[in-house]
Amino acid sequence: MTVLRFEEARRLVEEHARAADASTTECVDLLHAAGRVLAQETRADRDLPPFPRATRDGFAVRAADVVAVPARLKVIAEIRAGQDVTGITVGSGECAEIMTGAAVPQGADAVVMVEYTMGEGGRTPSSVATIQRSVASGENVVPCGAEAKANQVLLESRTPLTPAAIAIAASVGIVQLTVFRQLHIAILATGDELVNVADRPLPHQIRNSNTYSLAAQVTRVGAIPIPLPIAADNECSLRTLIEQGLDNDLLLLSGGVSMGKYDLVEKVLNDLGAEFFFTGVQIQPGKPTVFGRVVYKGRSKYFFGLPGNPVSTMVTFELFARPMLEGLSGIAPSPLRFSIAKLKSEVKTKTGLTRFLPALVTGEFGNLEVELVRWQGSGDMVATARANCFAVIPPDREKISAGEGINILVP
Repeated sequence: MTVLRFEEARRLVEEHARAADASTTECVDLLHAAGRVLAQETRADRDLPPFPRATRDGFAVRAADVVAVPARLKVIAEIRAGQDVTGITVGSGECAEIMTGAAVPQGADAVVMVEYTMGEGGRTPSSVATIQRSVASGENVVPCGAEAKANQVLLESRTPLTPAAIAIAASVGIVQLTVFRQLHIAILATGDELVNVADRPLPHQIRNSNTYSLAAQVTRVGAIPIPLPIAADNECSLRTLIEQGLDNDLLLLSGGVSMGKYDLVEKVLNDLGAEFFFTGVQIQPGKPTVFGRVVYKGRSKYFFGLPGNPVSTMVTFELFARPMLEGLSGIAPSPLRFSIAKLKSEVKTKTGLTRFLPALVTGEFGNLEVELVRWQGSGDMVATARANCFAVIPPDREKISAGEGINILVP
């Protein structure tokens, strides 16, 4: 057995994720590209902004004309967003009323906010505006090309297509994008105790919730879940379904990875020639987590054997399977991002394991407080559903007092 500390296991998964080959590409319409991973460079087709842009409603002025205030300037034009300003030039002693987003006309080099002006004659052309506050050259103006120059790379290949990235693509006129193909992730729940969700379980059986929780987590990463039938606790059934799962981009198994007589996942994978990178991690919940790869039909395929207890399955997916999905999707694995919150109540635990315990965080900004949710162990999904984060208890602490700051992880 290869049992690693949490940091070692996470680092190992990230190394494999960064080295993974991304899937093939396809072309999609911009409206359907959100959440996908870009497989092309996106460049600016012109300077951005393509003109000096006003960032406030007010008056476009020559800064030199408003050094001494109040200053009375002749209004020569009204300029709205989208208006062509060719032929409009602001000379000495003049200004132009301007709207946010409009092009600043020739001659003007700053915008005075409307709050610092007074108008005479209804602010029509040939009226007078009284400027009550000085401005520096460039104030309230975004220069032409300040955001990007023509042909500058705006989005690198392997960039996740967030709403901001979609907006950038739209701003440079791209209506179709080349993206990496969505991954197909096989999900295989194991165990004679499991029945399908629609079935009525006998007293000694439970419904298969892990397939559904994993499918939801896979979908949230942007991949396509491929649920497989429940695998019985026998080698023949398990091998058939594992081979079926290996036809996909990644195989996630839940259950069958502990030390019991009928925990057969590792044996079957070993018979298939699998290479195991680790077969356990010093965490709670989720210690019997397995990570490896196997050559199947001439291709190297990664797999995770996740513990069968529902909370363990969810935790270990976030800690280990998620970065691998990201790597195979074409993006760098996202680092785990922890926040700090003060414990509401004292926590006592045994040393030796890094613990990710369901918890409820409250408060806002820099005043977060967290309290562990009372639970009955890693099978208690009811308690976990009440939680909104995991409190992270380091392996060297037997007791953490109320009021101390601890790390929290929000999935």
